[in-house]
Formats: sequence, structure tokens, C-alpha cells
Amino acid sequence: MGERWAGLVAAGQSVIVVGAEIPDDPADPIIITYDQTWSVQKGNRAAAYAIIHQQCLNHLSGCKVDKVFIKASATSRAGMGKAHLEGAEVRGVVAAAASAVPNVRSVEMVAQAQISKHYGNRKVEEYVKDGKLWAEKTTGGTLRAGSRVGAMILIAERAK
Repeated sequence: MGERWAGLVAAGQSVIVVGAEIPDDPADPIIITYDQTWSVQKGNRAAAYAIIHQQCLNHLSGCKVDKVFIKASATSRAGMGKAHLEGAEVRGVVAAAASAVPNVRSVEMVAQAQISKHYGNRKVEEYVKDGKLWAEKTTGGTLRAGSRVGAMILIAERAK
């Protein structure tokens, strides 16, 4: 049996979590096991972060995830607004939680720009829209359109 990986895409108000089994044979497609969104509670941000932290700990432990890949922060041409900063905070919370799970062997922040440079010859946004790619590279559960970036991180990391 292969490994269990999770791809996380954190934003200011939510975390998209894509889980997959990575077969030992690199020619086999990854098996999507779940596609979830965790909402950041409204109100007190510190309390909301504590809840997301615990949810991440429980989830990664319960699913026996081996590796976690988190979409890294990126610069914005529009500047660093409050939403961008809150997204960075949420990324930090899930990175800390993932790092604290005993069965998780590695936690990596992956920049979307690096995927575009090192995987294939297209931008991530183009891969996200390519239905043929998803049919070839994944099997199992259906991915929501907004979750494909999390899965694309897993596909690109596996290809390294």
C-alpha cells in the first residue's frame, strides 16, 4: 500500500483539504479519498484558530496522513490586504497543527508558482481546468472545482 497525503489550501475564512492515497506505482493515478472544507469560526479569531488547529490535529491523526502539503502564501499585485494577512495566519495555524501530528512525517509549504515552473509546461490554473488531466491523474472521489489546486499540489509533488 502507498502513502496517505493531504493537500491544504488555507484562506482567511476556510481551509480546503484534499486527501489521497498515493500508490507505490508512479504510473497509477492518485486515489482521492476526501475533499472537505473547514470553515474558520466567526467572532474571536484566536478562539477560531484554536478550533481549526484542533480540527486539523484530529483529522490528520484519524486519517493516518503521512505527508502534508500546504499551498504557500503568494504576493498580490493588489497589495497585502486584511484577507491576505488572515489567510497567512490560517496557513500558520494548520502548518503548526500538522507538524504536531506524530504520524505526519513531513509538512511542506508549496508555492503555486513553483508548481508552474517545475511540473509540465503550463500554469497551475490551466491544469485546474483540464478535465483530461484529472481523469488521467486521479481516481476515486470527485473533486470540487475549488479543490483542484490542493490536489494539483499532490500530483506535482508526487512527480518530483
